[in-house]
Amino acid sequence: MTAWRRKGQWLEWTANAEPSTLEEVKALLPDAIDERTLKKLWSASGVEIQGRRILLRLFPEESLQYMPEWTGIEVLFEDDFCLVADKSAGMKVHPTGESEGGTLLHAVGWHLESTGQSCRPRHIHRLDEDTTGPVLMAKCPWAQVRLDEAMREKKVERTYVALVHGRLSPNRGRVDAPIGRDRHHATRRRVSPGGERAVTHYEVVESYRSTTLVRLRLETGRTHQIRVHLSHLGHPLIGDTLYGGRSEGMKRQALHGERLTFPHPWSGESIEVQSPWPPDFVALNERLKK
Repeated sequence: MTAWRRKGQWLEWTANAEPSTLEEVKALLPDAIDERTLKKLWSASGVEIQGRRILLRLFPEESLQYMPEWTGIEVLFEDDFCLVADKSAGMKVHPTGESEGGTLLHAVGWHLESTGQSCRPRHIHRLDEDTTGPVLMAKCPWAQVRLDEAMREKKVERTYVALVHGRLSPNRGRVDAPIGRDRHHATRRRVSPGGERAVTHYEVVESYRSTTLVRLRLETGRTHQIRVHLSHLGHPLIGDTLYGGRSEGMKRQALHGERLTFPHPWSGESIEVQSPWPPDFVALNERLKK
C-alpha cells in the first residue's frame, strides 16, 4: 500500500500522481475515504494538495468529554485511529449521569491526556458493568464513522467465554431468540416474540460435573444478550443472580470478553485483540474442574 504518515492533525498520503481537482483526489485515495467524507473535508478546508502529497485533516484536536480519572487499565491495542481497552469488573463503559465517574471513558481519557494526545475516545460497543474484556474505541470522528459502519455490517466479531450451570447440550448451537424488556423488572431483559432479533452462537469448551465452560460469539449485540439467551436455555451464568444463576462464590456473572476482531478503519486489515482471563474467572474455572 502507498505510504502514509500522520503530521499533527493531518494524514499525509503520497499518491501515484499529482491531483488538481476534487475528483482526481478521490481517484487517488484509498476506498477508506468515501466521496461524502472527502466533500465534507474539502468544504471545511480539510484537504491540502502539495504535489503528489494529499493531506487530510482527519485528526482534529478535541477536548475530552469527561474529566479524566486515573485507573489501572490495560490498553491492548492502540494506533492513531483507535484503541482497545481492557475493561475490569464493576466498571461501566460510560457514565449514565452527569456527575458519575469511574467509568472506562474516564480512565481512557486519563491515558490519552497523560500521553499528550488531544483527542476524544468514542466507544463503538459496550460491555455490561460486571463483564470483563476488550472495548473498541475510535480516537477521531472519521474513525468512529468507519467503525460504526463495521458494527452495522457485522464485521466486528466478539468472542466470549462463560461458566454456566448444568451440562450444556448439544455441544454446539445457535440461539436465535428475540430479546425485549421485562415489563415486571426495570433492568432485566427477556426472550419475547415482540423483541429485537438476537442471535448467539455457542460451543462447549469443557463440561464439568454440574457446570460447563462455553465459548460464545455474538451475531447481534442486544443488552444482556448472552445472559438472557443462556438463561433461556436453562443454563444461566454462574454468579448472574438477575437471570437465575447462583453465586458459587463468584461476585459477578462469570462472563469474559476473550477476543475482539475488527477491520482497521484506514487499511481494512483484520485486527485481532486477545484479553487474558481475569483472576476471578481463572480461579472459578480451576475450582469447578476439581
